[in-house]
Amino acid sequence: MTTLFFIFILIVSFGVLYYFLKHTRTESAVQEHLEDIEGTRGVAGAGTTILRREALSSNPVVDDLLRHLPGSLWLSRLIRQAGHSWEVGTVIAGSLAILLIGGWISSFFLPTTPMVIAVALFLGAGPTIYLLIAREARFRRCDALLPEAVDLMARGLRAGHAVPAVLEMVGREIAEPLAGEFRLLHEEQSLGLPLRDAMLNLVERVPRDDMRFLATAVLLQKETGGNLAQILDKTAALARDRARLRGQLRIYTAQGRITGWILCIAPFIMFGLISMVNWKYEKILFTEPIGLKIIYVGMVMMVIGVLVIRKIIDIKI
Repeated sequence: MTTLFFIFILIVSFGVLYYFLKHTRTESAVQEHLEDIEGTRGVAGAGTTILRREALSSNPVVDDLLRHLPGSLWLSRLIRQAGHSWEVGTVIAGSLAILLIGGWISSFFLPTTPMVIAVALFLGAGPTIYLLIAREARFRRCDALLPEAVDLMARGLRAGHAVPAVLEMVGREIAEPLAGEFRLLHEEQSLGLPLRDAMLNLVERVPRDDMRFLATAVLLQKETGGNLAQILDKTAALARDRARLRGQLRIYTAQGRITGWILCIAPFIMFGLISMVNWKYEKILFTEPIGLKIIYVGMVMMVIGVLVIRKIIDIKI
């Protein structure tokens, strides 16, 4: 009995000592951080950084896997340029889900495996295609707002404001989505990033020729001097002339664009209408070998035609 009591007292004593001497959560976190620093001290090029690394996924394990996946950084840049806050992991998971579900559903209607795979791949690329269209629409809105923003910068400089104050003014007064880009530009410069790096980041987020002209004008004046207000006036006039020329070209090339859309959509609409009226009329295309060859050749020729029309109407300004 005495031995058991002694063992009990010993266990209780060790428990009390462990409770009062154990590391707190803060001390454990500090210790882990110190161990990480010690472990990376001898590695060449290793170190800590204050720059925020943009997360590709909310899950750290998935984030590390996505960083080794080809095209993930391009997709992350595309999401930012399209003005969305999606994660790369979400877009990839959604694309895979649409691909699998679309392939499974199309397998009930299409007789051959290559056609099922083609339809599934097209459906899986749907989120990326949507982001490309959203990015182009957002860039066009930025192009339309940029001359007004440059004029506002020029007026602010003539009124005696400094360049950072002018950038902040543009972020407050100009409409979205261009205002958000200038607010981010002002925040980066306010946090200590050099004006050159901040302007280059702006060009990376909005890689349009008019934005490149603005960045070149601001950086050239900063390095060589000159009247920045006068340079911005000429930049705004150039942006307006380019916008007017783009509008005229869109009018002149409207027939080619409509032809391209008809070439893409009309065959599928006619196929659907004829199939609704008489499915047996077009069933031979899927049941006979020569019919499948005709479908494959027709799809290839359709893609070639669309690319040729796009090349004709894509005029560089």
